[in-house]
Amino acid sequence: MSDCADMSSFLSRCHSCRVESGCFIGYDRPNYMGNQYIFRRGEYAAYMNMMDMRDCIRSCHMIPMVSGQRHELMEDCDNIIDRHHMSDCMSCHMMDGHWLMYEQPHYRGKMMYLIPGEYRNFREMGYGGTRFTSMRRMADM
Repeated sequence: MSDCADMSSFLSRCHSCRVESGCFIGYDRPNYMGNQYIFRRGEYAAYMNMMDMRDCIRSCHMIPMVSGQRHELMEDCDNIIDRHHMSDCMSCHMMDGHWLMYEQPHYRGKMMYLIPGEYRNFREMGYGGTRFTSMRRMADM
């Protein structure tokens, strides 16, 4: 979830990992030194062979998001505030499917229907003071 200059205080060796959100640089030496490996969201069960690593991860550094906080959601979320520690959602990029965004947690309040596309600013779309704090994927008909 954050930077770690020396993983040996937690693990003697690290040969696999799972990134739940964000992007990390893994290093094969402590204190962010040595060879670097990029890890995006996903599971890396046997990355040593995959990336031709000769040793294990000894330290990692989280790559900060430049244009604000981003989260990848692939399933319904009844409370963005609690689950992702963000106060609301003011823009999004829908990759696939049809979604309903709700003003209040637990799918309540004003609603907005979204199809695949990039929605850069909900305020400019006429949702000025509306904060979206939950979202649900519409089931295929």
